[in-house]
Amino acid sequence: MKRSSLFTGKRPERLLLAVAAAAGAVVALAAPATGGTAAPEAAARAPAGTWKLLPAAPVTKLPDRVASVWTGKQMIIRGTRWANPGIMRRVTFAYDPAASSWAMLPRGPRPPVTEGQDVAVWTGSQMLLIGPTSAAYTPATSTWQPIPRPDLGGPPSSIAAWTGHEAIVWGGTCCAGTTRAGALYNPATGTWRTIQAPFQSRAGVEGAWTGTELVLAGGWAGPPGGGGLKDGAAYNPATGQWRLIPVMPRREGNAVAVWDGTEILFLGGNRPGASGPPNQGLAFNPATNTWRKLPAMAYPRTRFAAVWTGHQLLEWGGLTGTYANPVLPPHGEAYNPATNQWTALPASPLHGRAVATAVWTGHSMIVWGGWAPNGNTTTPYLDGASYTPTNP
Repeated sequence: MKRSSLFTGKRPERLLLAVAAAAGAVVALAAPATGGTAAPEAAARAPAGTWKLLPAAPVTKLPDRVASVWTGKQMIIRGTRWANPGIMRRVTFAYDPAASSWAMLPRGPRPPVTEGQDVAVWTGSQMLLIGPTSAAYTPATSTWQPIPRPDLGGPPSSIAAWTGHEAIVWGGTCCAGTTRAGALYNPATGTWRTIQAPFQSRAGVEGAWTGTELVLAGGWAGPPGGGGLKDGAAYNPATGQWRLIPVMPRREGNAVAVWDGTEILFLGGNRPGASGPPNQGLAFNPATNTWRKLPAMAYPRTRFAAVWTGHQLLEWGGLTGTYANPVLPPHGEAYNPATNQWTALPASPLHGRAVATAVWTGHSMIVWGGWAPNGNTTTPYLDGASYTPTNP
C-alpha cells in the first residue's frame, strides 16, 4: 500500500521548498483546528495544567528539518533548509525558559550533503548532531567541531539516544532502502563502532533506549509499501549481546516509541492496508518480555510531539483522520501508565500542526515549529508554547 507522505515521515519536498514546511505563520492565538469527531468521555476529563505562549523565535523562515535537545537550561534547536541550487542553509538557536528569551547561536557547519535527517542527543556537555551535519556543539564555549559520519546506508536514523558513554543510533543517514545496521559513537575516542541486528534488513523500524538496552521492533521489509514486520531484538552495549524479543501483536512501522521507565510505549505507527493510524498503541515490557495493547485514544494520530514527564506521556499535535484525508486533532492527550488511562490536555493556544519539535524540561513540555496540511500545500509555523502540568 502506498502511504501518504504526511504520515510516513517523508514530507512532500516540493511543497517544503515552497513553504519551508516545519513551522510557521498564522496568528499564534488561532483556535485549534478540530478533528471533526467528538472526543470520548475518558478523553474529555482534562488534567490540570497551563499553556504559555513563547516569545517570537529569532527566525523568519522555518527550517525544513529540525532537531532539538534539552541541556538542563536551554532548548537548543538546529535546523536546515533547502536553498537553490541544492545547498542547505542552517540555523541554530536556543530558548531559555527561566529568562523567557531566545538567543541566536553559531550556525555550525554546513551539511556537505542535502539528503537525510540529522538526529540529536545531549551528552551532558555537548549536543551531538548525527547525520548530514555530523558535528558537536558545546554551549560552554559556544563552539562547533566536526565528528565522523557513520556510513551505514539504509534509511535515515530515527532512533538516537545517549547511553551515558556513547551515542547510539539506528539506521543510516540518507535516502530510501533497508538496513539492519546501527552504530555507537564514543566522543572520548572520536570513533564509531557498527552493530548488526539478528533480523532481516528493514526500514521504518521502531524502538527506544531503556537505560540498558536498545529495543527494536517492526518496520517494513522493503520501500514504502513493502511488507510489514512484527519481529524484533534488543541490544545491550555493556555485553555486546543481542537477544530476540517476542513478535509484536500486529505488523507496523514508523511509530513514535517512548520509554516510561518500565515499558516502551509505541504510538502512531503505520499498518499495512490501514486507512489511518491505529487507535490503540502497544507497550513492551523488557523485564517480562511481554507485549500489551494500550487503551484506545480519543484521536489516534501520527507525526505528533511526545515527551515523558516521569509519570505520564504527553503528546500534542500530529495528524488524525485517514492517510488520504488527514485532519488536525483539537487537543493533545496524556497517558498515565499507573491508571492505564488517556486524558485530554487543555486546549493549546497554538494552531494544530504536525512534526513540531518538543523537549521536557523537568517541569514543562516545550513545543515549537511544525506545519499543517492546507489543501495541496502546507502551512508552516514559527511559534511555540510550553505546557506545565499541575501534577507532572
